[in-house]
Parts: sequence; C-alpha cells; structure tokens
Amino acid sequence: MDIMQAIKTRRSVRTFDSMTLAADDAKQIIECAKSAKNPYGMDVEFRLLDAKKDGLSSVVINGTDSFIAGKMTRAAHAEEAFGYTFEQVVLFAQTLGVGTTWIAGTMDRAAFERAMDLREGEVMPCVSPLGYPAKKMSVRETMMRKGIKADTRFAFEEVFFDETFNQPLAKEKAGRLEDALEAVRLAPSAVNKQPWRVVVCGNKVHFFEKKNVGFDDNKWDIQKVDMGIALCHFEMGAKQSGLNPVFEIQDPGLSLPENTRYIASFVL
Repeated sequence: MDIMQAIKTRRSVRTFDSMTLAADDAKQIIECAKSAKNPYGMDVEFRLLDAKKDGLSSVVINGTDSFIAGKMTRAAHAEEAFGYTFEQVVLFAQTLGVGTTWIAGTMDRAAFERAMDLREGEVMPCVSPLGYPAKKMSVRETMMRKGIKADTRFAFEEVFFDETFNQPLAKEKAGRLEDALEAVRLAPSAVNKQPWRVVVCGNKVHFFEKKNVGFDDNKWDIQKVDMGIALCHFEMGAKQSGLNPVFEIQDPGLSLPENTRYIASFVL
C-alpha cells in the first residue's frame, strides 16, 4: 500500500452510513490482521465481532454493527506491540475505503471482553468499528473532534530533535527521514495527546514517551499503545522511502525532560 497516502487521508470515523460491511472487505481485513507482525515478536489474536450478535455497544459509534478487536498476553512491551500490530490493520482498512477509529474507553468493555473470550493474563487494549463513513458526521462526533482538536498536530520541531532534546529538528533538515518522521507526526493517539518524542542521533532514531497524567493505571499504559502506532508509522514510512530500519531496544542515555522515558530505537 502507499503508506503515506493512507496516513494522510485517514481520519477517525464514528458516524457510518449503515451499510453492512462487504464480505470481501471483511475477509481481506481479517487476513491482514492474521498476518500482521510487530518487532517485539508478540502474537495478537484478532476477531471480527457483530454488535447485535455479541451484545456490544459504544456510545460514540453510529451506523455500523461491525467491529474488530484484538487480545494478547499481558507482558512487558505488550502495549507497544499491540499498537504496532493493530495500526497495520487500521491503515489497510483505509486502503479499502473502510472507516475505523481506535476505542479504548468509550465502549461496554465487559461485553467486548466476553465476546473476545478474554482469559486470565490476557488483555484487550482497544477495538475499532469497521464500516463505510457517512457523508455527514453526527453532532456528537463533530463536537468530539472539536474538543480534542482532532485535525491538528504538534509542529515538526515540537516532537523531533537533533542529537539532544535541547535542539529541535527543523523539517528542512530531516533529509531522507522527512517522510518517515511526518508519518509519525500524523499518527493517531488517545484524545490526540501525541505522546511521542523522537531524537535523531546520526544513524539512530530514538523514540520516547512524553507521559500525560491519567493514562497509566500502573497495570496498563494506553500511551504506550500510541507509541506502538508511532513506531509502526516510522518503520513503514522509512521502508517506503527506500530505507532499511532495524529495530532495537538500547537506551542511548540522553538527558531527558520531565515525565519522559525511553521506548525503542531504529538503526538505519
């Protein structure tokens, strides 16, 4: 797929046109989900769910009964692995003209977990509706997007840095990394907090999480899922630019701003 086109054109969809998800689209999406991988080597089990059949609901979704959900074993880096894997499915759905939105809290979680047969030691971080976007958003969706400023992102220099956090990286100096970094900048995140911070040090690109209050309950950090999405965007964007990013977890030991912690790196 054209990763940059998918990233630039996708938006979170909460209002659908009530058309049933086409069988061929459903088949392709679940096949993509089953083949999606992540650099942590962790498995994510996906299922297509039917809201009527499975007794599911979300107060922010209108016009579709189709959902996709994923679960995995709770472990170190599971959040990042989940975000990385699920985002591949989201972007693939975009190429089919199928709308999606990441949902973590605005749903009947207990019902979704029952439908996923969630067991001890497993976690289901997020789900997404699947369907065809309505021509007009609902009033609720319009207000939600306005409230979180869904169509805005931090400036390039606010999230990308050159060698240290004291030196912002100007877009015109990003060179061969420009598209991959722009893919990160445009990534979706929980209530649009955009927690990723990236430092380019020579041939290494280091990812950090800028933690926001209220997203970590000491059991699960939803912003690490966002970080997985950012890692996915970078790797896919870099590969489309002809680069060969190699994933590693090797803390560079940089001096960090408050509430910031290392996540992972890519070596080019």
